[in-house]
Amino acid sequence: MTKPFRFGLQSYAADSPADWREQARRAEDTGFSTFSVADHVIGPGPALAATNHPVQNVAAVPAMAVAIEATSTINVGARVFCTDYRQPVMFAKELATLDFFSEGRLEIGIGCGWLQGEYEAMGVPWDRAGVRLDRMEETLDVIRQHLGDDDVDLSGDHVRATGFAGVPKPHDGMPPIMIGGGARRVLGIAGREADIVSLNFDNSSGKIGPDGVGSSTADLTAQKIDFIRAGAADRTDGKSYADLEIEIGAYFTVVTDQRDATLAQMAPMFQLEPDQFAEHPHALIGSVDEICDQLVARRETYGISYVTFGASAGSSVAPIVERLAGT
Repeated sequence: MTKPFRFGLQSYAADSPADWREQARRAEDTGFSTFSVADHVIGPGPALAATNHPVQNVAAVPAMAVAIEATSTINVGARVFCTDYRQPVMFAKELATLDFFSEGRLEIGIGCGWLQGEYEAMGVPWDRAGVRLDRMEETLDVIRQHLGDDDVDLSGDHVRATGFAGVPKPHDGMPPIMIGGGARRVLGIAGREADIVSLNFDNSSGKIGPDGVGSSTADLTAQKIDFIRAGAADRTDGKSYADLEIEIGAYFTVVTDQRDATLAQMAPMFQLEPDQFAEHPHALIGSVDEICDQLVARRETYGISYVTFGASAGSSVAPIVERLAGT
């Protein structure tokens, strides 16, 4: 069954407290279903410059809390939390508290972490991907137990917690879980465990660059959908692949009447041909009509119905949100 379109707006930075509140309110008023923040920590300097990642000047949890207080209907989330950056039980408590204060408007997004230079700058051990994923799975387990009806009891290789009930309890049942990533194992886990699967680059290189962008071409995104389907076949909660919501970040969005010229200019930046970049699922280039057509086609091809735009594109994509949200 085709899922209706939802749109998210993600912001990395606030010019002031008032600006952050206004960004959240504007997203709500425009018709976005979710206002989210990423989860990066370090500020400007050689460590961040080496990763090619932009600065995030606000910490995720307090920024989400302020957005919750500034709004009344929009969901608030992180896309996605790095589970390695937090003590798991404290993290579960923070999420439960955000859900409590939002009265059920929390989307829980998690990933195993990928920005190697940030890990090293923070002094967080950079374990191999398999270990990080094991830890993410155990962190998800303790979050669910904390938000569930029974006492917490987990004795894993990475997370140990027992003998207490998690409080506060969810306002309106378990918040939706988003798991994000771009490689086979994490997408399989997402298919098996998540409500929302966030398609991302395969960031095995540990930094932003052409390798990551090239890992998410049209053909490779189709392969990622197969990984999700395979994971969903192992679900134990009665849900199936058809129940999942597939989300993607539209990182390269340009609303323009000069589509061909824009593609020709941007594609070489990522070592792609213009026709490859035109089909790239993370790129939306063209007029409002052309982008709407692209979104409908990609929903048909990949099942992507939830699209997150960066804050800088918020105004230009407002007509797209108005036209397609809920359809």
